[in-house]
Amino acid sequence: MADDIILETRGLTKEFKGFVAVNGVDLKVRRGSIHALIGPNGAGKTTCFNLLTHFLTPTTGSIAFNGRDITGAAPATIARMGMVRSFQISATFPHLTVLENVRIALQRKRGHSFDFWRSERALSALDARARELLDAVGLSEYAATKAVEMPYGRKRALEIATTLALDPEMMLLDEPTAGMTHEDVERITALVKKVAANRTVLMVEHNLSVVSTLSDHITVLARGQILAQGDYAAVSKNPDVIQAYLGAGHA
Repeated sequence: MADDIILETRGLTKEFKGFVAVNGVDLKVRRGSIHALIGPNGAGKTTCFNLLTHFLTPTTGSIAFNGRDITGAAPATIARMGMVRSFQISATFPHLTVLENVRIALQRKRGHSFDFWRSERALSALDARARELLDAVGLSEYAATKAVEMPYGRKRALEIATTLALDPEMMLLDEPTAGMTHEDVERITALVKKVAANRTVLMVEHNLSVVSTLSDHITVLARGQILAQGDYAAVSKNPDVIQAYLGAGHA
């Protein structure tokens, strides 16, 4: 049913001076699901993300969000419609506290942009919601800590909190567990599962353990094209997928 599909691409293609990075991708993301985009290095995953949020312009093809054509729409327009790419809009301010970072994101949601000139009293009205978001991502104890002083894994949790402040209907997560310790991977995996409870998540992720734990549906890209789709059990046994990973030096 069309109402079940929140994001759809048709024939999505991106060429760079004769090199086809994304080639005719037909992607359907079901509303309320966690959908993983995986594949070996150079498969076109990040390029695909950049096309969806219009940090790159497609050579050909179309993108629809909630049934509305967003091909060519500005990144800020797409974010206002409810599709937000974490670690893009949510880049943190290193020398502000964790609470202040979330508060600024809440200001953006209200349409005030970065109102540094507003009174402390006016800004403190957002504190209650900011603290709720910090609690949701397990960062309550870091509220007064400057972002630059946070451990790496906790910074990623802060970025998710600032993204959640924009109240997105759909979150795009670009390698949320990259470069993390095992403990942080487990923490962020649990956090993604928690925040996905009432929204749609599309993520690029290299860690197949995370993918198997979280994903309802998986799309595998190789050389810019869709190689396979399905749940983890089906995709992980697909001979073409196994060959693509082993052939690219991945286990």
